[in-house]
Amino acid sequence: MDFNLTEEHLMIQQAARDFAQTELLPGVIERDEHSKFPTEQVKMMADLGFLGMVVDPKYGGAGLDSISYVLALTEIAKIDASAAVIMSVNNSLVCAGLQKYCNEEQKMKYLVPLAKGEVLGAFCLSEPEAGSDATSQKTTAIDKGDHYVLNGTKNWITNGSSASTYVVIAQTNVEKGHKGISAFIVEKGWAGFAIGPKEKKMGIRGSDTHSLLFTDVIVPKENRIGEEGFGFTFAMNVLNGGRIGIASQALGIATGAYELALNYAQQRKAFGKEIFKHQAIAFKLVDMATSIMAAKMLCLKAASEKDEGKDISQSGAMAKLYASQVAMDTTIEAVQIHGGNGYVAEYHVERMMRDAKITQIYEGTSEIQRIVISRTLVS
Repeated sequence: MDFNLTEEHLMIQQAARDFAQTELLPGVIERDEHSKFPTEQVKMMADLGFLGMVVDPKYGGAGLDSISYVLALTEIAKIDASAAVIMSVNNSLVCAGLQKYCNEEQKMKYLVPLAKGEVLGAFCLSEPEAGSDATSQKTTAIDKGDHYVLNGTKNWITNGSSASTYVVIAQTNVEKGHKGISAFIVEKGWAGFAIGPKEKKMGIRGSDTHSLLFTDVIVPKENRIGEEGFGFTFAMNVLNGGRIGIASQALGIATGAYELALNYAQQRKAFGKEIFKHQAIAFKLVDMATSIMAAKMLCLKAASEKDEGKDISQSGAMAKLYASQVAMDTTIEAVQIHGGNGYVAEYHVERMMRDAKITQIYEGTSEIQRIVISRTLVS
């Protein structure tokens, strides 16, 4: 792997950094406090091409590589993890899956507006009794000839109310277990499709998370992705790529908290000198910087392997597992370095600590990542 970023990579990174600093930072505390969706900022991300970064230009995307995606997403997450998860879901879980597995008609109808950022997408896998265990789907889609009838509930869906296009995983043949799971594209506004109340969350409060309820929703046959029974394979392959997005979010949160802590340690004085000059603080910052660098290398390795067409089951899970732990550890230490100031909203790090925790949970907990990695070790 070549660790040297190209000029294009650096330009994309700088563009994302400038956007985050000028457009996301000013209102990020208010959006967190009031659980306010960043509507205007998401429109700006669309204009910058950040909502369909790796999609082929013929389908409305920016046609960039996965390394560019990691760099941009990291810069967004450094400032606003809520905006980052909106961007990540649309790119990693929706656009990437549609581009790889949909037919041409589906791509033109659904992928193009998603990649352009004209609409947002949501990925609907988790259920009340099937979070990390994707094989235990209770949502069903019964074949009725020229259409399916969809019934069930999906939980913890990012972009739950802001999306217009939903990728829904459902059981089409219960007797076949995970081999009887299929994937569908569902549109907002279809009869029987209802959006539940917005979840009140510890972190990433600017993103909208909802339960979705499907009651006798008629889904046309042409909205099935791939063959019947392909849904589990589709979901697992999409999640493999999605872990790069989560790892990048975690890396961004950790980097943002570290930079704030480093700056604060050079300004704050105690016992007659800047606290950075006390070994107790300096060593914390050293450990933070070292862990962040290691997480960054794992993220770039996974992204590079994805661009090379390699199996990223291991590298993606490793990046997600490690980067999410680094995000949690780093934000905790950033609060500690800030002392009492770290416990109030004005200094940002308390929000980052709350935001960091979810990176260890969504798209498979840390325990699930270890299971994924362990299987690749023996295979």
